[in-house]
Amino acid sequence: MSSSIHEKALEQRSPPLSDADDPNAEFGGTEKRRALEKKLLWKIDLRMSILIFIYILNYIDRNNAGAARLRGFEADLKLKGQEFATLLSILYVGYIIMQIPSNMFLNWIGKPSIYLPACMIVWGAISCLTGVAHNFVGALLTRFFLGFVEAAFFPGALFLLSKWYKRNELGLRTAILYCGNIISNAFGALMASGILSGMQGKLGHAAWRWLFFIEGALTIAIAVAAIFILPDFPSTTKWLTPEERALALRRMEEDVGVGDQDETEKGGQSSGLYLAMTDWKVWWLAFALTAQVVALSFNAFFPTLSATMGFNPTVTLLLCAPPFVFTALFTFVWSRHSDKMGERFYHIVSSFGVGILGFIIAISTMNTAARYISLFLMAQSYAGFVVLYTWMSNSFPRPPSKRAVALALMNAFSQLGNVAGSYVWPSSWGPTYRNSYGICIATSGCAIVMCWIFRMHLASLNRKLDKEEEEKGVKEKGFRYML
Repeated sequence: MSSSIHEKALEQRSPPLSDADDPNAEFGGTEKRRALEKKLLWKIDLRMSILIFIYILNYIDRNNAGAARLRGFEADLKLKGQEFATLLSILYVGYIIMQIPSNMFLNWIGKPSIYLPACMIVWGAISCLTGVAHNFVGALLTRFFLGFVEAAFFPGALFLLSKWYKRNELGLRTAILYCGNIISNAFGALMASGILSGMQGKLGHAAWRWLFFIEGALTIAIAVAAIFILPDFPSTTKWLTPEERALALRRMEEDVGVGDQDETEKGGQSSGLYLAMTDWKVWWLAFALTAQVVALSFNAFFPTLSATMGFNPTVTLLLCAPPFVFTALFTFVWSRHSDKMGERFYHIVSSFGVGILGFIIAISTMNTAARYISLFLMAQSYAGFVVLYTWMSNSFPRPPSKRAVALALMNAFSQLGNVAGSYVWPSSWGPTYRNSYGICIATSGCAIVMCWIFRMHLASLNRKLDKEEEEKGVKEKGFRYML
């Protein structure tokens, strides 16, 4: 795949152009192109920003069971044994199954502004229905179908970003998107704290039921607004001027040396599924991502881990916010630095390494201050996780049908880590959770090793491309994998 991209890029190269053949002539010259590009990026960035709010609600609707657990969710539904863990894990069955077909469908219809909000309206409604469940089976069914519909959002959003932004712009945008996930842990805890402490008994409903009603209704409201805000793909977005559309398509072509529409598609949309499924690099990153997802499984149990410090439920939820506010800010800075340096691996493993330090501190002591600091160190692992997502997008540039399936496949497979992670934090291991933290250390270490091996492989591919260009006498460097 890499050699075919490289060959296409070489074919498109030509001798130095005269002023009359200025490649930016259709945009009025280099200076005017720069101004137009800046305006285009601002326009797209502003519209893409709603993805942050959607992701916040996506994760809140998925993880609000953890907060509800503090206010009678288990008792009212008469849950016993591992039933609460099963409610958490069952969501990922549909979430895993639907991601690949969802992204293939999105690539085919080219209308994310309709498809993603429509899915969002449905999952908001299902979230509301969780609030009317009266037993384990009722809650199990709503969680099961919630996973099916929520599957559309994150891989679809990653693919949408990859259709508009160049590789050296994608890290920052992926970080901003994922900050929605991180902020949801802080914002979700604060919202849950307010609802659970102020809505008990209102209209005869328990506070945890109001949590699902209010958050589900908010999701539906944001979804309606998203229909009018989200962009489609560069070739299908109607509100672009012809000049802006041409520039958006040109940018993607220049980034890899070949366009991002039909230029690299052979055999139709279904070929992307075959290309992704038969590329070992996709599976390798999927396993690395899964290992780190297990290490990040503390996320769904953050209120429980915060509660080990001995405070009341309201204070416990409030204490969940600062670590994730810090993580959101750090992730933004870290990803931007990764883009600026054009480097991924060391940004990933250094963050994971600090997370492992947090796990070690949590194992070593029950001191309140030390354990709270450890929560900050664990949470910042998301900074490296976001850079890993960007590295995934960077490593499968063309054809777009393959990239759509690859992103969905890696993300879907990694959700097995969430299924496993649901059983990593049993109450019987509390309040120290030493065994749980030990598992997190092992899986994060595994992810680090796998990323190192992947980096070595990409470096060897880059050396091969260097040699090919040297043999053909090409002086201007073409496509290279980011390391």
